[in-house]
Amino acid sequence: MTGRIIIDLFTTLDGVAQAPGGPEEDPSDGFPFGGWQAPLPSEAVGRSVTEGMETLDALLLGRRTYDIFAGYWPQHTTGPEGWIGQLFDRVPKYVASRDAGIDLGWQGSTRVGDDLASEIATLREKHRDVHVIGSVDLVQTLLAERLYDELQLWVYPIVLGQGKKVFPDGAAPANLKLVHSETGDGGTLLLRYAPLPGEVRTGTVGE
Repeated sequence: MTGRIIIDLFTTLDGVAQAPGGPEEDPSDGFPFGGWQAPLPSEAVGRSVTEGMETLDALLLGRRTYDIFAGYWPQHTTGPEGWIGQLFDRVPKYVASRDAGIDLGWQGSTRVGDDLASEIATLREKHRDVHVIGSVDLVQTLLAERLYDELQLWVYPIVLGQGKKVFPDGAAPANLKLVHSETGDGGTLLLRYAPLPGEVRTGTVGE
């Protein structure tokens, strides 16, 4: 079995993926729009997220996202969100951090990051679908090193003009293949991409 590394991101039309869930999620660099996703509910996005969780059997998270999840989901294993809390509490959680002394008090948590390429290969051998949720800084590393199998973007019809982007200036050039697209309510758009090998080519249109 060769598992997949699946990146899940909510993003704005101008590519900002910072702090969609709440004001305190990631206020770094003075980001003033934390929680921008909240006023834009979408049944299609919710349905798509639910479907993706059905095969999830491990999480790969950046340090900031891990701390947010660890402080929230273990206390939300009942009620409407209970099934997500139970799932996240149950599955192995891998935390990308260079800090060997990181406090990983949430059950099933393991630090990675000493040799990410090798560790990702091991995760593919152990798990079917490893989901990277949020964790923009980690995602940028995975994208640059092509250490992923699917990039799943839920794009919202909003422009913020600032914040951490999926592909910031200086991102590594890369070829991608669109494997699925879907329009949703409220103007949302689901785009799923897979990486393609080779260097980005250029030319002149019409020649």
